[in-house]
Amino acid sequence: MGRKSLRLRHLATLIAAATLAVVAACAFSRNSTDLHAKRRPTGALGSGFIDPMAPPSPEAMIRPRPGSWDSVRPPRGYRVVLLTAGDDRATTALVTAVRQWANSEHLTLETVALREPDLFVDGIVEAMNLRPDLIICAGHALVDALALVTASHLDQQFLVVGAQLPEPTVNVTAAIWRGASSRGGEVPDTAVSFDQDAFTSEHAGEAIRAGVASVLSDLTGIVIWLGP
Repeated sequence: MGRKSLRLRHLATLIAAATLAVVAACAFSRNSTDLHAKRRPTGALGSGFIDPMAPPSPEAMIRPRPGSWDSVRPPRGYRVVLLTAGDDRATTALVTAVRQWANSEHLTLETVALREPDLFVDGIVEAMNLRPDLIICAGHALVDALALVTASHLDQQFLVVGAQLPEPTVNVTAAIWRGASSRGGEVPDTAVSFDQDAFTSEHAGEAIRAGVASVLSDLTGIVIWLGP
């Protein structure tokens, strides 16, 4: 499906969701302070995740020291939605890793699984309507649709694992590594940016933990590069 078709569908979906968003915003604003307090993580980032004297700017790429995110854990009741598209080996590895992470953290994980590209935008809106603290995106096929939708919903945090948006906004964080850094249809994939063999359980698990730790620590809108 072309980017123009995605734009048209996105506009129609936003109109349909607008009334709900306005009503929800009133309730959200009254409870935002309490919600922020409940989202505070357990633990803190270790030395080497970032340079505290030069924090990353929006869209910047960081290369954190391995394990510097290990002490950061999501708080009790943290709400996560897994948004996924595709059944290729790479996506399957990511989905498995997200579910294993959620289980190890004793989190309730809701899943929105998409198959038809024409429904990707609708699926993203469906995930947002569940009002999670974080939407974890698995599947490089989602990148173009995410690029259209996320900039209009800055109050919703997204973590893209194994891919990245060409121009992410402050609410979209990406965790990538060699062979898992696709930028969607606008930037053709190469062996360096997409290699299904690169999507190992170890790489996927580290990316999820590092990415979630970054979001929980209010370091969002950046790209986290893992590995050499």
